[in-house]
Amino acid sequence: MSSLDFEQIIRRSLEIRRRYHQLEQKYHQSEWSVEEDALAFLTDAGLVGRLAMAQQQRWPKSDTDIQAELEHKLSENIWWLIVLADRMNIDIHKAMHEFLQRMETNLLK
Repeated sequence: MSSLDFEQIIRRSLEIRRRYHQLEQKYHQSEWSVEEDALAFLTDAGLVGRLAMAQQQRWPKSDTDIQAELEHKLSENIWWLIVLADRMNIDIHKAMHEFLQRMETNLLK
């Protein structure tokens, strides 16, 4: 697999969300609201918690490939965060850079 830079990840994520909006229009005559996207993210974040527990043998789950499902859900959560940032007019690339700088600075004190 080739290495992706953050800009590519953002661009591809937003294109995928645009296509989902088309499906929402087709089947429900409206796009999901920001609130609905946030709820979908929170649902997937909860699933990451359950899958992490299953991976660590703290929650019984044997019906799927836990590792593959966990990889998918972790990636989906990153995707949702990019989508939510865009929909709320947040430059996630800039915000992430500033967050990392603050954290690094604070940890070096």
